[in-house]
Amino acid sequence: MAHEPRWLDAQERQTWLSLGAMLINLQSALDAQMQRDQGISHFEYQVLAGLSEAADHTRRMSELAGLANGSLSRLSHVVKRLERLGWVRRLPDPDDGRYTLAVLTEEGFAKVAEAAPAHVEEVRRLVFDPLTRAQQTTLRSITERINRAVDPDRDEPDRPPRPPQ
Repeated sequence: MAHEPRWLDAQERQTWLSLGAMLINLQSALDAQMQRDQGISHFEYQVLAGLSEAADHTRRMSELAGLANGSLSRLSHVVKRLERLGWVRRLPDPDDGRYTLAVLTEEGFAKVAEAAPAHVEEVRRLVFDPLTRAQQTTLRSITERINRAVDPDRDEPDRPPRPPQ
Protein backbone atom coordinates (compact mmCIF):
# COMPACT_ATOMS: atom_id res chain seq x y z
CA MET A 1 0.00 0.00 0.00
CA ALA A 2 1.42 3.37 -1.06
CA HIS A 3 1.58 6.12 1.51
CA GLU A 4 1.16 9.83 1.01
CA PRO A 5 4.44 11.66 0.22
CA ARG A 6 5.79 13.97 2.90
CA TRP A 7 5.17 17.16 0.92
CA LEU A 8 7.30 20.21 1.62
CA ASP A 9 5.65 22.96 3.57
CA ALA A 10 5.93 26.56 2.35
CA GLN A 11 9.14 27.29 4.28
CA GLU A 12 10.78 24.02 3.21
CA ARG A 13 9.82 24.67 -0.41
CA GLN A 14 11.37 28.16 -0.33
CA THR A 15 14.53 26.73 1.26
CA TRP A 16 14.69 23.97 -1.35
CA LEU A 17 14.21 26.41 -4.25
CA SER A 18 16.84 28.75 -2.81
CA LEU A 19 19.31 25.89 -2.35
CA GLY A 20 18.71 24.65 -5.90
CA ALA A 21 19.24 28.11 -7.34
CA MET A 22 22.43 28.58 -5.30
CA LEU A 23 23.87 25.24 -6.48
CA ILE A 24 23.25 26.09 -10.13
CA ASN A 25 24.26 29.76 -9.91
CA LEU A 26 27.44 29.15 -7.91
CA GLN A 27 28.65 26.42 -10.26
CA SER A 28 27.87 28.62 -13.28
CA ALA A 29 29.71 31.60 -11.76
CA LEU A 30 32.80 29.55 -10.89
CA ASP A 31 32.83 27.94 -14.33
CA ALA A 32 32.43 31.32 -16.06
CA GLN A 33 35.32 32.83 -14.08
CA MET A 34 37.59 29.89 -14.87
CA GLN A 35 36.64 29.92 -18.57
CA ARG A 36 37.13 33.69 -18.81
CA ASP A 37 40.45 33.81 -16.97
CA GLN A 38 42.05 30.46 -17.86
CA GLY A 39 40.15 28.91 -20.77
CA ILE A 40 39.34 25.78 -18.77
CA SER A 41 36.25 24.53 -16.99
CA HIS A 42 35.87 24.60 -13.24
CA PHE A 43 35.87 20.78 -13.29
CA GLU A 44 39.18 20.77 -15.16
CA TYR A 45 40.57 23.14 -12.54
CA GLN A 46 39.33 20.83 -9.75
CA VAL A 47 41.16 17.93 -11.39
CA LEU A 48 44.40 19.91 -11.71
CA ALA A 49 44.09 21.22 -8.15
CA GLY A 50 43.38 17.74 -6.81
CA LEU A 51 46.57 16.48 -8.41
CA SER A 52 48.59 19.51 -7.27
CA GLU A 53 47.73 18.75 -3.64
CA ALA A 54 48.72 15.07 -3.82
CA ALA A 55 52.06 13.58 -2.87
CA ASP A 56 54.20 13.51 -6.03
CA HIS A 57 51.25 15.22 -7.80
CA THR A 58 49.84 11.74 -8.44
CA ARG A 59 46.49 10.11 -7.65
CA ARG A 60 44.57 7.08 -8.76
CA MET A 61 41.91 8.07 -11.27
CA SER A 62 39.17 6.59 -9.05
CA GLU A 63 40.33 8.69 -6.09
CA LEU A 64 40.60 11.80 -8.26
CA ALA A 65 37.05 11.31 -9.57
CA GLY A 66 35.72 11.33 -6.01
CA LEU A 67 37.81 14.32 -5.05
CA ALA A 68 36.61 16.30 -8.09
CA ASN A 69 32.99 15.17 -7.50
CA GLY A 70 32.70 13.61 -10.94
CA SER A 71 32.17 10.19 -12.44
CA LEU A 72 35.11 8.12 -13.58
CA SER A 73 33.78 8.40 -17.14
CA ARG A 74 33.65 12.22 -16.99
CA LEU A 75 37.09 12.33 -15.41
CA SER A 76 38.50 10.08 -18.13
CA HIS A 77 37.27 12.46 -20.85
CA VAL A 78 38.67 15.50 -19.03
CA VAL A 79 42.03 13.86 -18.33
CA LYS A 80 42.29 12.94 -22.03
CA ARG A 81 41.93 16.65 -22.87
CA LEU A 82 44.39 17.66 -20.15
CA GLU A 83 46.85 15.08 -21.55
CA ARG A 84 46.57 16.66 -25.02
CA LEU A 85 47.41 20.02 -23.42
CA GLY A 86 50.46 18.49 -21.74
CA TRP A 87 49.21 19.12 -18.20
CA VAL A 88 48.51 15.55 -17.09
CA ARG A 89 49.76 12.11 -18.02
CA ARG A 90 48.35 8.68 -17.20
CA LEU A 91 50.20 5.52 -16.34
CA PRO A 92 49.40 2.14 -14.82
CA ASP A 93 49.59 1.95 -11.02
CA PRO A 94 52.76 -0.05 -10.26
CA ASP A 95 51.22 -1.25 -6.98
CA ASP A 96 48.07 -2.59 -8.64
CA GLY A 97 47.77 -2.76 -12.42
CA ARG A 98 43.97 -2.63 -12.21
CA TYR A 99 44.26 1.08 -11.45
CA THR A 100 45.43 4.01 -13.55
CA LEU A 101 47.36 6.92 -12.08
CA ALA A 102 46.97 10.52 -13.16
CA VAL A 103 50.16 12.56 -12.81
CA LEU A 104 50.33 16.36 -12.96
CA THR A 105 53.15 17.57 -15.22
CA GLU A 106 55.28 20.64 -14.56
CA GLU A 107 53.20 22.52 -17.16
CA GLY A 108 50.02 21.39 -15.40
CA PHE A 109 51.33 22.57 -12.05
CA ALA A 110 52.19 25.95 -13.60
CA LYS A 111 48.62 26.19 -14.97
CA VAL A 112 46.96 25.44 -11.64
CA ALA A 113 49.36 27.82 -9.84
CA GLU A 114 48.40 30.54 -12.33
CA ALA A 115 44.66 29.84 -11.96
CA ALA A 116 44.50 29.46 -8.16
CA PRO A 117 44.72 33.10 -6.98
CA ALA A 118 41.76 34.35 -9.07
CA HIS A 119 39.75 31.21 -8.28
CA VAL A 120 40.26 31.59 -4.53
CA GLU A 121 39.33 35.27 -4.75
CA GLU A 122 36.10 34.37 -6.58
CA VAL A 123 35.25 31.70 -4.00
CA ARG A 124 35.93 34.19 -1.23
CA ARG A 125 33.79 36.86 -2.93
CA LEU A 126 30.85 34.58 -3.67
CA VAL A 127 30.81 32.28 -0.62
CA PHE A 128 32.76 33.62 2.32
CA ASP A 129 32.54 37.42 2.12
CA PRO A 130 28.71 37.50 2.31
CA LEU A 131 28.73 35.36 5.48
CA THR A 132 29.81 35.94 9.06
CA ARG A 133 32.27 33.49 10.60
CA ALA A 134 29.38 31.88 12.51
CA GLN A 135 27.37 31.51 9.29
CA GLN A 136 30.39 29.91 7.60
CA THR A 137 30.60 27.37 10.42
CA THR A 138 26.87 26.67 10.14
CA LEU A 139 27.15 26.32 6.36
CA ARG A 140 29.94 23.76 6.74
CA SER A 141 27.89 21.78 9.26
CA ILE A 142 24.84 21.84 6.99
CA THR A 143 26.75 20.80 3.88
CA GLU A 144 28.52 17.97 5.73
CA ARG A 145 25.18 16.62 6.95
CA ILE A 146 23.65 16.77 3.47
CA ASN A 147 26.74 15.16 1.94
CA ARG A 148 26.54 12.31 4.48
CA ALA A 149 22.83 11.82 3.71
CA VAL A 150 23.59 11.66 -0.02
CA ASP A 151 26.66 9.43 0.39
CA PRO A 152 27.22 7.96 3.86
CA ASP A 153 30.63 6.60 2.78
CA ARG A 154 31.84 9.96 1.49
CA ASP A 155 35.11 11.28 2.87
CA GLU A 156 35.06 14.80 4.23
CA PRO A 157 37.50 17.17 2.47
CA ASP A 158 39.85 17.53 5.44
CA ARG A 159 40.06 13.81 6.15
CA PRO A 160 42.44 11.51 4.31
CA PRO A 161 40.65 9.42 1.67
CA ARG A 162 39.67 5.85 2.41
CA PRO A 163 41.81 3.27 0.65
CA PRO A 164 40.09 1.81 -2.44
CA GLN A 165 38.23 -1.43 -1.84
